[in-house]
Amino acid sequence: MNKNKKAWGGRFSKPTNTEVERFTESVSFDWRLYREDIAGSIAHATMLAKCKLIKAGERDRIIRGLRQIEKEIAEGTFQLRSDREDIHMNIEAALTERIGEAGKRLHTARSRNDQVATDLRLWVRNDIDRLLTEIEDLQSAFVLLADGNRDLVLPGFTHLQHAQPVMAAHYLLAYVEMLERDRQRLVDCRKRANISSLGSCALAGSTLPTDPKHTAKLLEFDGVARNSLDSVSDRDFCAEFVFCLSLIGVHLSRLAEEWIIWCSEGYGFIDIDDAFCTGSSHMPQKKNPDILELIRGRTGRPCGALAALLTILKGLPLTYNRDLQEDKLHVFTASDSVHECVVILAALLRNVRFRRERIGDSLKEGFLDATGLSEYLVSKGVPLRSAHEVVGLLVQDCVSRGKRLSDLSLDELRRFSKEFTADVKAIIGAQNAVKAFKSYGSTAPARVKTELGRWLRRFKIKNVQ
Repeated sequence: MNKNKKAWGGRFSKPTNTEVERFTESVSFDWRLYREDIAGSIAHATMLAKCKLIKAGERDRIIRGLRQIEKEIAEGTFQLRSDREDIHMNIEAALTERIGEAGKRLHTARSRNDQVATDLRLWVRNDIDRLLTEIEDLQSAFVLLADGNRDLVLPGFTHLQHAQPVMAAHYLLAYVEMLERDRQRLVDCRKRANISSLGSCALAGSTLPTDPKHTAKLLEFDGVARNSLDSVSDRDFCAEFVFCLSLIGVHLSRLAEEWIIWCSEGYGFIDIDDAFCTGSSHMPQKKNPDILELIRGRTGRPCGALAALLTILKGLPLTYNRDLQEDKLHVFTASDSVHECVVILAALLRNVRFRRERIGDSLKEGFLDATGLSEYLVSKGVPLRSAHEVVGLLVQDCVSRGKRLSDLSLDELRRFSKEFTADVKAIIGAQNAVKAFKSYGSTAPARVKTELGRWLRRFKIKNVQ
C-alpha cells in the first residue's frame, strides 16, 4: 500500500516529512508555467490518442479537464497545494481527481524531466515574443525623440570630458542600435529555445510507440531534440536568454547613468516631466530622477541571475538533477526586471525634453572643435601628429588667456601654423565643427538625417518635423 500519496510514492514506505515538502516545493514560483504546462499536456494527450496509447474519449476528457483547470488558475480560484510540489503535479493531480482513470493516463510516455524542459522552452519563447514588441516600442520612443530634436547639437564625451560635438539624433540613435542588437540576439536565442524536449522522458526516451514530431508540430516548435540525455538536462537556452536580458539591462543602465548626470545641476541638459520623478521627504526643493536610478539598480537582477544560473549549471553531471528546479527563479527574476525597465523607460522618453539653453552654454566649453581643427590642418597636407601638436599648443594658449578657439583671429591662428587660411573660420565653433564631418556612420548632419529616416520608415513613424 502506498503510504506516500505522491505520484512517485510507490517506492516509499513513509510519508514525506513536512519540512522536506516545504524545502522542496516549487509551486510558489513555477505556477507561472501553468499555461505552457497545460498547452504541452493537451498536445501530449493528442499525440497519445493518435498513437493509440489512449482512447479518443480519454483524450477529450483530458482536454476538457485541463481547459477548466486553466480557467480556474487564471481566475485565481484554483487551489495550489505545496504538498503536490510543483505546478505540474498540481495540475495532474487535480485532473485525475476530476476525470478519474483518464487523468492517470496523461503522463504515459512522459516524465516531469521532459515535461518541465518543454514548459520552460515554451515560456521562454513566449516571453521573447513579448519582449521583442516592448523593445521595438522603446526604440520607437528614441526615434521620436531624435526626430523632435534633429537640429540640436550636443557635446559628446569621453572620460566624462568634453570631446567632440554630435547631433542629438546621432546620440539617441546610438541607443536604438544597441537595442537592435539586443533584439537580434533574442531572435537568435529563440531559435535554440524553440526545440521540443517532449519524448525524451526521464532521460533515455520511451519503449512505447510515440510520435514526438507530432507533439512538436502541435506546439509550433521548429523541431525535436535529437538526444534525450542532452534534452532533459539542457538549460543552455535559459542561460542564453538571461545573458540577453542582462545585456539589455546593461544598455538601459548606461543611459540611466548618463541621464542621471545630465539631470544634475552641474549639467542640466535634460528635464524629466514631474510625473516621472519623485521628491524628498525632508528637502522640499528636490526633484529626483528615481526612475533612472532604479533602472540602473535593477540591472543587478538579471546580471545576478546570470551568475547564479551559470553557477547552478557548472557542476551538474548528466542528466537531470534537482538543482535545475532553481533555474526558473532566476529566469523569472531576470525577465520581470527587464520587462519593467524597458516599459517604464519608453514612457519616460516620451516625457523628457532637452534644455537647449544649458546645452548651448556647454557647447562653448571644452574645445569641442579642436579635433576638427587638427583634421583641417591634415587636409592642408600637415602630418597628423604635427597637426595634433599645433592644435594642442593652440588650446594651451587659449586656456592660459581664457579664450576659445572661435575667439582667435586668423592672424592669431597663423602664429601657430601658416596653413591656416580664411576658410578655417567655417569649422571653428561646435555648431560649425559638427557640419564638417563626412565619414560613413559619423555625426555628419546629412548622414544622421539618412539614418533617422531609415528608422522612421522602419517603425512607420510620421516625421515630427
